[in-house]
Amino acid sequence: MDPIVLGILLGLVYGVVDIIPMLRMEFPDKRAAITGAFINRFAIGFLVPNSLPTLDPILRGLLLGTVLSLPDAIITKAYVPI
Repeated sequence: MDPIVLGILLGLVYGVVDIIPMLRMEFPDKRAAITGAFINRFAIGFLVPNSLPTLDPILRGLLLGTVLSLPDAIITKAYVPI
């Protein structure tokens, strides 16, 4: 499968899976929280198959997932979900 198409599919799935539990939660700005979470997870899903092709896919996912999730963890002071 083409890496771009795979990245889009993985990004959509990962983004939707991430926001489903958020739909029942209350936030001061729920739309912004859900949009931000979806974009962050979509980026991880999209970039894993499309970047660093020489790395093992599992290591690539761990590296990109951690690096892209770290800013959100620092802002929210919630380090465990990373």
